[in-house]
Amino acid sequence: MDTEKQAQAAAAAVDTRELVSLLQQMVRIRSYSAGGEEGTIARFMRGYLARLGLEVELQEVQPDRFNCISRMPGAGGGTSLMLNGHLDTNPAGEGWTKDPFGGDVDDECIYGIGVSNMKAADAAYVAGLQAVQRAGIRLRGDVILAHVVGELQGGVGTVHMLEQGVRADRFVVGEPTDNSALTLHAGSLEAELTVHGRTRHLSKMEEGVDAIAKMFKVIPALNAMSFSGPDRADYRGLRRVGIGVIRGGLGPEYQDWRPSLLADRCSIKFSARYSPGQTPEMVAEDIRALIARMQKDDPDLVADVRLNQGGQRMLMGAFEVARDADIVQRVVRAHREVVGEEPKIGDVAPYKFYGTDAAHLSRAGMIGLVYGPGGKYNTMPDERVELRDLFNAARVYARVIVETCA
Repeated sequence: MDTEKQAQAAAAAVDTRELVSLLQQMVRIRSYSAGGEEGTIARFMRGYLARLGLEVELQEVQPDRFNCISRMPGAGGGTSLMLNGHLDTNPAGEGWTKDPFGGDVDDECIYGIGVSNMKAADAAYVAGLQAVQRAGIRLRGDVILAHVVGELQGGVGTVHMLEQGVRADRFVVGEPTDNSALTLHAGSLEAELTVHGRTRHLSKMEEGVDAIAKMFKVIPALNAMSFSGPDRADYRGLRRVGIGVIRGGLGPEYQDWRPSLLADRCSIKFSARYSPGQTPEMVAEDIRALIARMQKDDPDLVADVRLNQGGQRMLMGAFEVARDADIVQRVVRAHREVVGEEPKIGDVAPYKFYGTDAAHLSRAGMIGLVYGPGGKYNTMPDERVELRDLFNAARVYARVIVETCA
């Protein structure tokens, strides 16, 4: 049987009922990021994958936080492939009409916290590999399923995995792109900007410097600024800032029980996206230069910028792979065969603003892309994935496994 017929057989062998059942079980296991809650789901995955005959290893990244690394060895002499996905999820907020941990299914979607980001892809990897086994296809290259922790903390699980020497020639990261082939995404950083004022009672506020009022000038300037870096249209389109937290008050503890005193401290925490060819420190320097320009018109504006890195939080770099790379073309071809139409490819919005473990894998010398089910209903109440996209992703993964490793 030639490779194309093997790929067709593998895609046809995907068991959608088994896939939905696995995904429901995964959704019902709470695995919030950075909460020490990922141990249970890692142990569940170890048991499930061991029953498929895979070689399975739990890597303890932090206490009771495990990567589950499973491998189906090939016969030798072939290209190896890693399917990488994170098991940690965001917390469930307000506004849900479904049980976030119920794994409810209707005619169109499966619901649950983390189902889009990204347990659907994690389960689809397994279904794709099971389909290859079911079709009786013998592979030459190894297949590695890397179910990791801590992606939402900047990829601590994948970095740990790489430090342990786990590698493959090619990779797919199944972050939710609505089954688009993402070949370029921004780097992601988090930082804090603090404005320092001078407190006075409101009776003599003219003598003071209101840190909050100064921050109201900084925020629109920050939102409107453009970063330095390579002058390419697709790169320029990656660069942006989003402010998520603001605090103001007195002193480093932001005391707020005496509002008749001008705030002498106001801070924002923000996330920024930057392009290949830039570094987090370059972004910080651009912001410091912006503040310096503003100080020429407002000498009382005093501010500092600090990157949040180290500790449990890592920085995710920008990612880019050539559109004509073999693994990209395999995914595009598999999507075309399974779905019957061309996928979106390249710097696809809004997914190009993600930070993903693809950056860490690429920096380690592996070649791959980001392609996964879900996306349009990501990070919102009643998070869900369309069943059609889930099933198609599993079939695409099955084909890509065969075409890469057979």
